[in-house]
Amino acid sequence: MKTYKDLIEQTFYFPQKEFKVEKNELYFHDVPLMDIIKKYGTPLKMTYLPKISENINFARDIFTQAIKKHRYEGSYTYCYCTKSSHFSFVMEEAIRSGAHIETSSSYDIPIVRKLHERGQIEKNIYVVCNGFKRPLYREYISALLNDGWENCIPVLDNLHELKHYEEHVNGPYKVGIRIAADEEPNFEFYTSRLGIRYGDINTLYREQIKPSKKAKLKLLHFFINTGIRDTAYYWSELSRFIFKYCELKKECPDLDTIDIGGGFPIKNSLGFEYDYKYMAEQIVENVKWICGKNNVPVPNIFTEFGSFTVGESGATLYSIMDQKLQNDKELWYMIDGSFITHMPDVWGLNHKFVMLSVNKWDEMYHKVNLGGLTCDSQDYYNSEAHTSEVFLPMIDEKNPDDKLYIGFFHTGAYQESLGGYGGIQHCLIPAPKHVIIDKDENGKITSKLFASEQNSDSMLKTLGY
Repeated sequence: MKTYKDLIEQTFYFPQKEFKVEKNELYFHDVPLMDIIKKYGTPLKMTYLPKISENINFARDIFTQAIKKHRYEGSYTYCYCTKSSHFSFVMEEAIRSGAHIETSSSYDIPIVRKLHERGQIEKNIYVVCNGFKRPLYREYISALLNDGWENCIPVLDNLHELKHYEEHVNGPYKVGIRIAADEEPNFEFYTSRLGIRYGDINTLYREQIKPSKKAKLKLLHFFINTGIRDTAYYWSELSRFIFKYCELKKECPDLDTIDIGGGFPIKNSLGFEYDYKYMAEQIVENVKWICGKNNVPVPNIFTEFGSFTVGESGATLYSIMDQKLQNDKELWYMIDGSFITHMPDVWGLNHKFVMLSVNKWDEMYHKVNLGGLTCDSQDYYNSEAHTSEVFLPMIDEKNPDDKLYIGFFHTGAYQESLGGYGGIQHCLIPAPKHVIIDKDENGKITSKLFASEQNSDSMLKTLGY
């Protein structure tokens, strides 16, 4: 008899660092998931906080080692990209681990203020302000600069942005410039809509920043949508960016930092492979080589990892409510939630997460389709990153109390904000309860309820009832 456990162990190297099975039940970072389900019920979102600090420390270590190995004379700074998850417990964990902050819109700035009021950050923390900025965002940035946040760096995204800071910032301040990188060849557009094109960079510096009595160009920013991957496209774009840095550095002695954005991938399958250490070394080595060829001092390196910081800390747990055989071969397992509202990347991007059964690992398995609760035909999940099929343990129809539970893992980035957390969702499916998992000083696992399942009153209020 082939069991679900046999299937997983014969398909992947298993157990893995974050997953193991004891008594036919799944553990995630040594957290017994069935105990969490029995305590809180499903549907359930959970965040395992120690994974956030683990990934921050890991990235910092591999860049530090690469810098040491290649005798690189610049420094490395880790920024957390707040748009991946704005929750206070995520921000606080990242900051405790020494991360600096990258913002995307105006309402990020009150979060920065609140963290300072609580004594969790000092005014010397780096606050890298990205995005195409509406007036309120520019006002908030100017206020930070006027209040002594000396390492707040607005990254110019268009040719007219600097004018606002020149008019409203009282003293000296630093700025960055985001470069509009070329998109990968199969993208719909040739050049990113974000940032300033290569041909305008030097003119912007010469005509606006250099004559300023207050602004100093500190940083050049670079990001491509594919992320940091070992492809000819990535290395070509990064090299082009570093050559531009060298060219500008010869004109601008204040320029001493590059920001290579985010883009470290996260695990979306038990078969995931990515050599983080190799990529960090190659980035450092390439930057040093190009700067050496151009007789320019190497820059300090910033990164803005978002999904990499928080994604692998998250999990979403469901119970299978029922099974439906809709024709001779299409068997549906209906979950007590919705992919569209709870994990919108599944629906919008056809994104795959690690999906595993939480219990019944000793049962036989079969091919299934997973269906969500909304009336939308797209609310389903029927393939994995490594295969075009989904397999799960069989359900005993004669024993409805013997439930099957499943988990989607590494769902910690973007899903709440894209799903409209706290607002209204498709078919008014409520946001699930959210549980925070941590470890105390003795290494014992602790859990607490951050938010209960959304109730009808909050939705009715939003809808004007």
